[in-house]
Amino acid sequence: MGSLPWYKEGLRFKCTGCGKCCTGGPGIVWITEAEMEKIAAYLKISLSAFKRTYIRHIDNRFALIERKTPDGEYDCIFLKDKKCMVYQDRPLQCRTFPWWQQNLNSEESWKLAAEECEGINEEAPLISCSEIQATLQKTNQSESSSN
Repeated sequence: MGSLPWYKEGLRFKCTGCGKCCTGGPGIVWITEAEMEKIAAYLKISLSAFKRTYIRHIDNRFALIERKTPDGEYDCIFLKDKKCMVYQDRPLQCRTFPWWQQNLNSEESWKLAAEECEGINEEAPLISCSEIQATLQKTNQSESSSN
């Protein structure tokens, strides 16, 4: 299997629902056809209406659109009052945050993620290395299947 990752003892995280990961910079939230169908059903609209209202095409893939805020930030289209309107059906990319490769590359990259995410803190529950790796594997499989 090779050497253990730098986070072999696990990492501390618990989502606080602050919504900071859904705003900021411009970004891209990739979404699959199955995820679009789930959210459209939750919103009680057709898939075609969902795509017209909430989706943009980037490099032959689907992504959620963003709203530019008055202060120049970019919010996910589903962020309202700092809460996700489709939390229970949010895309895999959202469900797996902060367990993204770019946040796990090094201790420094994890600390950078912690500057933006209040759920990464010393009081949060310890998430095991194996659980982190399983989530990371799900994310990597999804990325490779949608490319």
